[in-house]
Amino acid sequence: MKSDSQHYKDAGVDINAGYRAVQLMKESVERTHIPGVLSGLGGFGGLFMPDLTGMKKPVLVSGSDGVGTKLKLAFLMDHYDTIGIDCVAMCVNDIICCGAKPLFFLDYLALGKNVPERVAEIVSGVAEGCVQAGCALIGGETAEMPGFYPVDEFDIAGFAVGIVDEEKILQKEAIREGDVLVALPSSGLHSNGFSLARKVFLVEHQNLNTPLTELNGQSLGEALLAPTRIYVKPVLELLNKARVHGIAHITGGGFYENLPRFLPEGYCARVHRDSIKVPPLFDLLAKRGGISEKEMFSTFNMGVGMVMAVQQEDCELAVQTLTAHGEAPFILGEIVMGDESLRFD
Repeated sequence: MKSDSQHYKDAGVDINAGYRAVQLMKESVERTHIPGVLSGLGGFGGLFMPDLTGMKKPVLVSGSDGVGTKLKLAFLMDHYDTIGIDCVAMCVNDIICCGAKPLFFLDYLALGKNVPERVAEIVSGVAEGCVQAGCALIGGETAEMPGFYPVDEFDIAGFAVGIVDEEKILQKEAIREGDVLVALPSSGLHSNGFSLARKVFLVEHQNLNTPLTELNGQSLGEALLAPTRIYVKPVLELLNKARVHGIAHITGGGFYENLPRFLPEGYCARVHRDSIKVPPLFDLLAKRGGISEKEMFSTFNMGVGMVMAVQQEDCELAVQTLTAHGEAPFILGEIVMGDESLRFD
């Protein structure tokens, strides 16, 4: 297909570049196809038929998010194949906190100039995120917006839809005293706190590729751009085997905002500070920025990406199940009664 809209191209929008981008991303999108996908690229809507076998009252669960100012690091490093993973991760990791299995994902990419090869690279990351989450990429939108975005910059957002049987939805009321907090490590900052990190590290004026001894030989750019971990498959397996009463995705707002979100009134998440192995990136950030430990835990995940409240008797089973999936779970603390929703011991 080819467009003859020369006037539109003169205004900064190249429709033919859009067609080429679609062709280049087809292989990546096809990697994500799972049973239920009924449509390919090019339609006006993405079609998906969920398998409702065994479900009494299926409930759809949706989540939407973007990548935020982490994109500035991608621009500076001219590195685009992991940003899509971040976008998917921020959505599907939220969905599983309800106990839901992600079904499909759609992305929205807005850019100043459509460079088909770059678009295909970005979408390859989205597809990789969907593969890691076990969901399908069934559509999206690429919008060329000259004059709104600089020619070398873009924004990306997306949303995911999942499904869970009503009786299996994780509710606050299930939390009880004595539940064990089982945590999974993060890969770094994930996709939160980058406005502060960029300010502290002055990333626009740094050589982001220089290895740093403080980061065990890793470069600052590599550490900051590490993609958000996707926890869907191991957590879904855990939900099938152990009694999980609540799940918290540690995103923006860190511990102080996200752990209280799954607690009923009168309950407290007691966290054993010594159980957390804080990655070097966070220590470097705190040192260079002169940031207090409480503010660090109020802003960043501090090396903890996901926390599950597991019934005490199932704690060992939970650790074994997650370990079998290649995770490195550890005991973060427990649920106790108390007026404050979060306490560090």
